[in-house]
Amino acid sequence: MADNNRPQTGGPRRQREERPVEEKQFDERVMNIDRVARVVKGGRRFRFRALVVVGDKKGRVGIGIAKGADVTAAVTKATESAKKNFVALKLYKGTFPHEAQAKVGGANILLIPAAPGTGLIAGGVVRTVLEVAGVSNALSKSIGSTNKINTAYAVVEALKQMETADKWITTHTTKAAPAKQAKAAK
Repeated sequence: MADNNRPQTGGPRRQREERPVEEKQFDERVMNIDRVARVVKGGRRFRFRALVVVGDKKGRVGIGIAKGADVTAAVTKATESAKKNFVALKLYKGTFPHEAQAKVGGANILLIPAAPGTGLIAGGVVRTVLEVAGVSNALSKSIGSTNKINTAYAVVEALKQMETADKWITTHTTKAAPAKQAKAAK
């Protein structure tokens, strides 16, 4: 039976070729797109700048910024840049091993570990960077500038400062300690 709303065609219907869908191994998120201009003799030339965050949700994250003639070109270039600048994180049970603070430009970011079940308490750029990195429980405080690019870079700088528990210095030696060891040896 023919559907009266659809025009009839004379030939057999072609099936669209099913391409295998590539499963993305990275979570790519566009954080910001700006239209930027440069002034030339005839007026202004506009381009687009994209900020992209890429992560594997297993402790690796990268940030890329690029400009292009159109939005898709800028996003593609920024994604490639982010993939080249991956940073491996030192996470502990879905959170950070300790507090960290970093400042880039006017953006100052404080990252604090949280107990399981707390969730990700962060806003805007910080939340997105931590989500794609695979952090599930954390607290954060953004102080100073709200510039998205500087904030994103400050989060990555704070994440780079993290050290695992085996590299922590937990003993405090005093000057009296070597003298006590010498007496014990006699």
